[in-house]
Amino acid sequence: MITIWRILLAALMLAAWHIGAETGVLSPLFFGHPVKIFAVIGDWFVTGEIWRHLAITITETLLAFAAGTLSGVGAGLWLGLSPRTRAVLDPFIKAANAMPRVILAPIFAMWFGLGIASKVALGFTLVFFIVFFNVLQGVREVPPVVLNSARMLGASKRQLLRHVYLPAALSWVFSSLHVSVGMAFVGAVVAEYLGSAAGVGYLILQAEGMFDVDTVFAGIIVLTGCALVLDGAVSLAETRLLVWQPRADAARES
Repeated sequence: MITIWRILLAALMLAAWHIGAETGVLSPLFFGHPVKIFAVIGDWFVTGEIWRHLAITITETLLAFAAGTLSGVGAGLWLGLSPRTRAVLDPFIKAANAMPRVILAPIFAMWFGLGIASKVALGFTLVFFIVFFNVLQGVREVPPVVLNSARMLGASKRQLLRHVYLPAALSWVFSSLHVSVGMAFVGAVVAEYLGSAAGVGYLILQAEGMFDVDTVFAGIIVLTGCALVLDGAVSLAETRLLVWQPRADAARES
């Protein structure tokens, strides 16, 4: 039933957009026309023009997403279990997180060139801190009672990490990954804006230069669809790995 309501809501929004564009309430020059936008998307996939650009953007996104997630989990566990090191590095971490990281894109372009590396580097900075702070918070919020009980049962540091800290941090990790998916795409597309010869961000930039708002919206919709697919993959992994957590639906039914 929920799916039906979602489909109806999406259809209603598209219909309102179409009527607005046809009547001139929403100027097609600024808001585009949904029929023309989906025609552009269809033409991209029929001719195959989009595949090369989409493959590049998705590769950049996945590399940034993977590198940022792994590094964020590792750093979060390390500082979460090392209070003294965390206290020393705390002001530097806060300063780095407070920095508007999008402004690093030109610097990464100078350091790594206009290839994939600069796009991955920017996406990495956007993903890393989201995952890092969530893992750090997850480790710090492990109940002392649980830790003391595990220690009384003779758990070693490695066993505490595996059976207490990692499960506690895992739910926080997946919460952050749903946000990180979009940020990884943001990093890739923004870096493509500043300098590239391929990618969906490049297509959008070219369309903006020609005031082709339909193609701009087409690129946005394609990127949104890819982000939803990746987010769905994260949700599937979350369901498989967090089987020990009670489901919200089951809790409501009980």
